[in-house]
Amino acid sequence: VQLQASGGGLVQVGGSLRLSCAASGKIFSIVVMGWYRQAPGKQRELVATITSGGVTNYVDSVKGRFTISRDNAKDMVYLQMNSLQPEDTAIYYCNSRVRRSVISGAIDYWGEGTQVTVSS
Repeated sequence: VQLQASGGGLVQVGGSLRLSCAASGKIFSIVVMGWYRQAPGKQRELVATITSGGVTNYVDSVKGRFTISRDNAKDMVYLQMNSLQPEDTAIYYCNSRVRRSVISGAIDYWGEGTQVTVSS
């Protein structure tokens, strides 16, 4: 299973970006899709997740500013980021918890990450 993220870039404070991530390969189902981020010198943290049923979860610092969504038919997940702040600067990683067959358990897969830089 491969995850390909795109949409990162440089934006000014208050601006917006939309991240996309496509999962491909041998996929039976994707239980959860999500976005994590890692800023320089900090641990990777959860940003947002969404289940196959559409239940979402956000870290407190992005609530009201970021929106996660997914297209189950296309195995894609998106992160709409509004009102970006310098503290949002990080490498953003796409994650998917994938079942590869009807009898297999779920395994986490990660994309390579996309850089988001918010300038003040």
